[in-house]
Amino acid sequence: MKPVLEYLPRSSDESFVTRFFDYHYYPTPWHFHPEYELVLVTESSGKRFIGDQISDFREGDLALIGPFLPHLYRNDPEYYEPGSKLRAKSIVVHFKESSFGNDFINLPEAKKINQLLLSSGQGFDIYGETNRIISEKMFELTSIAGFSRWLKLLEILNILADSKELRSVSNNPVVGKNQLESVRMNKVIDHVINNFHKEITISEVADIASMADNSFSRYFSQRTRKTFTSFVNEVRLNHASKLLIETQKSIIDISLECGFTNLSNFNRQFKAHYHSSPLNFRKHYHG
Repeated sequence: MKPVLEYLPRSSDESFVTRFFDYHYYPTPWHFHPEYELVLVTESSGKRFIGDQISDFREGDLALIGPFLPHLYRNDPEYYEPGSKLRAKSIVVHFKESSFGNDFINLPEAKKINQLLLSSGQGFDIYGETNRIISEKMFELTSIAGFSRWLKLLEILNILADSKELRSVSNNPVVGKNQLESVRMNKVIDHVINNFHKEITISEVADIASMADNSFSRYFSQRTRKTFTSFVNEVRLNHASKLLIETQKSIIDISLECGFTNLSNFNRQFKAHYHSSPLNFRKHYHG
């Protein structure tokens, strides 16, 4: 399962790319690129795949994604319904070290920024007051040009380099190799997202990927650093955590809705993943 290479065109009068996107739903498949990426979700919700991690995203989600780190933002099902008036909006910044000049990153004054970029290979979630400050400055980036725009990006990176409100996203570095077989990857992800509430067998997914069962299992593990079963369970548990926070559904109903046919197994899997029982997890968020 390999991600597709993404390229955002850059005009001749800019050293980095800033774009405001407004879609019915995010259309970009699982992908990677040689640039660093700052991405701020300004409207929409769904599931986010960065490297080997799966989590929910919503308005205000802000991340720094290192070069060649595969990622995907997939909206909730209601965004894909015919006639939906929901919108998926974001501000995306793509830049390289060369955006600041050939030797800038090696200057003593840029040491902290260099360390930030070097450690971004697993991606960073940006939270707290830093999230608020950087979000405001990313909006400013969309409305300025020239040297002021360049300085604004440096200001953003300097704030991030000094902040303690960053946490790594991916547990292990997962690097995109090339854009071949991206269709296969996205077919598999779509199938899991659309069917995690019921049993999903290796055979049916291997068939979707046009591979033999054993070959698919080995291939998936090599590319994602986890088994396919673990991946499916993470999607299920991620959705379960969302339902525990956002609804009053019973725990047994949530377990069934997320594809677990055995409540004991659901409780065991949930506690292993979140280090908390489903009941205590809900109490933590609702007091």
